[in-house]
Amino acid sequence: MHADAVTTRKAAALAAFEGLPTEPGTPKPDPILVIDKVVRRFGGLTAVDVEHLEIQRGAITALIGPNGAGKTTFFNQLTGFDSADEGSWTFNGKQLKGVPAHRVARQGMVRTFQLTKALSRLTVMENMRLGAQSQRGENFFRALIPGIWRGQENEITERAEELLERFKLAAKRDDFAGSLSGGQRKLLEMARALMVGPELVMLDEPMAGVNPALTQSLLGHVKDLREEGMTVLFVEHDMDMVRDISDWVVVMAQGAVIAEGPPDTIMSDPRVVDAYLGAHHDAPLSAEETEEQLQDAEAELESEIEEKA
Repeated sequence: MHADAVTTRKAAALAAFEGLPTEPGTPKPDPILVIDKVVRRFGGLTAVDVEHLEIQRGAITALIGPNGAGKTTFFNQLTGFDSADEGSWTFNGKQLKGVPAHRVARQGMVRTFQLTKALSRLTVMENMRLGAQSQRGENFFRALIPGIWRGQENEITERAEELLERFKLAAKRDDFAGSLSGGQRKLLEMARALMVGPELVMLDEPMAGVNPALTQSLLGHVKDLREEGMTVLFVEHDMDMVRDISDWVVVMAQGAVIAEGPPDTIMSDPRVVDAYLGAHHDAPLSAEETEEQLQDAEAELESEIEEKA
């Protein structure tokens, strides 16, 4: 892609966020995904409780938070892999609550997983072909007449070849997916997700388990998605990566969105520091706080003595 086009896409994404407040649920100029009052409970535990969130079209948004914050569970709700107890969300203005995962993907919203879902006993090429939607040959009776589906299958194969070349997996096209390294499986899953020509790509910890040699390659591919006009929402723990590639960051803690804003602003936000480090619990007490606690303890002791007397 031409360097000017790349710069323009990134600049447009950053311009969309300029001047926005860094508060949970802040409205975006052109949201592709809008979430309202989504709640997911498991028994007595509330895993997700997101009041309002908008994902800006054409930008790379990171979803961060400590372990157990509810990020993957939230992804599962939005993409049809789990059902929410309450709330609703729209993609391009279309309601998606209750829509199964395969139909969500058909509408242009696809995801990858923290643990890759490549079909190990199929080849890399077969995995890619499976990613294509609405294949005529999937119908039993049509499958009996090659003339109906052969042309489409050739187009799908050509698209798969292009993506495998782009993700540097062309040499592995006939290998079983189970023989790939962890990083190569991540590349395969991202490439397969692009077979549907999505508008929104959701990546769940794309760098987890990836060796350093492939990390930069994956980073480049994520940036390429935006440069090609797609929207990216990804979960990640590596803060250096978040700072490097994201245009906007959303922070979750205990199932709720507690802050959002530009990467540099978010990294120094006291709410975020507290969510990750428990700053208000673990920070050393000041002299004033120590004196206050001593006074409270003395008052409590005096009260107990008086009651016993």
